[in-house]
Amino acid sequence: MADLRHTSLRRSLLIGILLPIVLFVALDTFSLYRQTLNAVNIAYDRTLLASAKAIGELIEIQGSADQAQLRTRIPYAALEAFEADNRSRMTYRVSDAKGQWIDGAQDLPAWQGRLPDQGPYAALVDFYDARLGEEPVRVAILLQPVATGSERAMAMVQVAETLELRQTLAQQILIETLLRQVALIAVIAGVVLFVVQRVTRPVRRLSHALSSRQEDDLSAIDESNLPRELRPLTQATSQVMQRLQYLLENQKRFVRDAAHQLRTPLAVLKLQVQSARRGDLAPDLALQDIEATVDRATQLANQMLSLAKVEQVRQQKDYQSLDWAPAVRDIALDLSPLIAAKSLDFEIETQACTVVAHAWILREMTRNLLDNAIRYCPTGGSLRIGLCQKGTHAELRISDSGHGMDATQRSRLFQPFATERPASGSGLGLTIAREMVLALGGEISLENRFEAGRLAGLDALIRLPLKTLQN
Repeated sequence: MADLRHTSLRRSLLIGILLPIVLFVALDTFSLYRQTLNAVNIAYDRTLLASAKAIGELIEIQGSADQAQLRTRIPYAALEAFEADNRSRMTYRVSDAKGQWIDGAQDLPAWQGRLPDQGPYAALVDFYDARLGEEPVRVAILLQPVATGSERAMAMVQVAETLELRQTLAQQILIETLLRQVALIAVIAGVVLFVVQRVTRPVRRLSHALSSRQEDDLSAIDESNLPRELRPLTQATSQVMQRLQYLLENQKRFVRDAAHQLRTPLAVLKLQVQSARRGDLAPDLALQDIEATVDRATQLANQMLSLAKVEQVRQQKDYQSLDWAPAVRDIALDLSPLIAAKSLDFEIETQACTVVAHAWILREMTRNLLDNAIRYCPTGGSLRIGLCQKGTHAELRISDSGHGMDATQRSRLFQPFATERPASGSGLGLTIAREMVLALGGEISLENRFEAGRLAGLDALIRLPLKTLQN
């Protein structure tokens, strides 16, 4: 049965249904044959008993007292009435209570058994199998009381019958039973084959529809003509294809954006190298321009790789319970040289906030947002970081003292390669942060901050669900 895993569904169904039926029919055939054969033996044993009783009626006692002896005159023709046909032969033996032969076949072995405690007949009779010469026979032994006048005696009457007729009838019964059971199995097999063929037709139709699809066709499977049992499979397959479609589109977008964005700095780098070789600029200035271009290309490549990794982590969902506060403080410490370089008035206040997240996403998301705030914060300005619990969410707020932006700019800055200052960045920082926040089931927004009725800066706000609500 273990090999059924490697066979087709139809073959598995046929074997799984027909094999138990065949085994049951085989056992039923054997049982039916044994019951029928037992009924045949009982019927023929009755004939043997009738023959023994007929012979017992012909036994008499001759003489009296010590001279009394059992005598019988039984013509062989007396058994012809009990013989079914010429395929079987019957013989008999009459003996006294001590087993001394009186009449009949002397070569018929004397009875050595004992009467059953409670036989099926009122007479003192037993049935057993023996051999007469080289031939097997069925024997009935009857203990027959004999009374003549005042004399009483017990005679033993044995009637034996050869087994040709019984064996022929048993074979005929067996053949007829097998033929009927084979016909029954054939009918069942035909019905099962028809039903299995019909039931598995939707599976074959679905397989053909999937195999004949175009390579880039990842649309959902049409379930209108499918049975209810197949719909969970098709729904799961459609969900897998939707995820594949999303991954393919994300991959195409990544390749397209990478080709487009990396082409420009590489072209600029090539022109700068050519200019330096011609001596258009002093070597120090040429190397500075080349270094700046390489730095921008490196930053762009790293950010695009981070964007691709976000999608990978989103698919794996390798999340765990993490305290957000240590990550925020560590990132602030890592970026402290940038804060000090711009002489920013920096303040940080954190509260323990346990969220379900990926450690790399949590750190990179915070880093991108804080790095972006430092970049756009004016020299000598202020920068505030606050992390706290608000209701069912953990809230990270990064407040800079920049010039803010209007609603159109705020929404556009979350799009890939959209930047307020093209020369200062690639425009992927906020896009990466937004994708990371969405991967964790949170929200991100940019809000202008007003103090005393005037614009005081921009707040970047991230809200993530607390761990207690997700468990």
